[in-house]
Amino acid sequence: MGPEDFHRACADLAQAAINENPAFSDLMPQVMGMSQQVSPADLSAALPLIAEALPKAQPSLGGWLAVLSGSWVESGAAAEPVGLPLVERAGEVFAEAVAFARAWKEATGGTPPDMQDDGPSQEIVDVLVPRLADASVNAMLAWFSVPQFALAMTTVLQTSAMVRGAVPDRERRAEVAGRLVEYHPHMGYVQGVLRVLEGERLLVLDRASKRGWTVQIAGIGDNFQLHVLLGGALLGRPGCMPGEPLPPEWVAWFTDQDPDGRPIVSSPWNLVDGHGAWIYNEGVPADIPALNGTRVVVLDPPSYTRHFPAGRRFPMMDATLTVEGVHHPEDLADWWPHIAPDRGQ
Repeated sequence: MGPEDFHRACADLAQAAINENPAFSDLMPQVMGMSQQVSPADLSAALPLIAEALPKAQPSLGGWLAVLSGSWVESGAAAEPVGLPLVERAGEVFAEAVAFARAWKEATGGTPPDMQDDGPSQEIVDVLVPRLADASVNAMLAWFSVPQFALAMTTVLQTSAMVRGAVPDRERRAEVAGRLVEYHPHMGYVQGVLRVLEGERLLVLDRASKRGWTVQIAGIGDNFQLHVLLGGALLGRPGCMPGEPLPPEWVAWFTDQDPDGRPIVSSPWNLVDGHGAWIYNEGVPADIPALNGTRVVVLDPPSYTRHFPAGRRFPMMDATLTVEGVHHPEDLADWWPHIAPDRGQ
């Protein structure tokens, strides 16, 4: 088998998905097997075929194409050829699934069928028809396809900063994903990765010295990670914060390496936003409100020592935090009057 055979089989699979051809069920395992015998470059070359089919295939077949593309990305294929088409199609599927859940609750007053343990049926369609009419079948297929699209979407978004940065309407998409968390917990990861800030600049201020720094962040999945990477960038560094530098392995564990086991680390400060509210480690950088158009992080001495396990929320996603500018107290004279004092918890 050569790359041409693989490409031809992928084209047949994509066309079968578009046409709802019964041959899809035979072609899918065939292509999955062939994909293990070709190079990542061959997988990348075939991804545009999958990307073209995703918006045209009905949700249940598109879901398997999504899983296939995610597995190829995990095997080294470039995520970019399929990234945005996958995100767009997944968004449509998630919106239809939300409509399914709403219609089901209105019709029955009960919990919708389990996305993974149950499956499509005429009985389900009959429940939906009075509320969704001709959209009932597609909504049902979307509902049972959510797990496949969720899995593929988290893989693709974790592995490509370019795709993450290009996704439009991220907060709206994250809000839709959040509505499905109660039915499929993995949607919490979809919601989380959609809210990751890519190339965002933060103004970091030290209340005690009145100094500050502009930092750019990318690929940071939660504020545990933000807190440690701020410590790695600022503590004990020339022109930054006094103190003992964080151990380099701590920084690595929150950047691009996985720790052995779950070692415990600690954070060096209280993080407070520009309005005086605490920035909780359990939150995400996107939660930090803007002040005069900029997200502001104020460093205060810790009120108590915070200990937590090392590691990234999204282990396939590398993070960066880069100090881009150092600001002396006189540079920030116009900022400090707008910075609220710590209002506590």
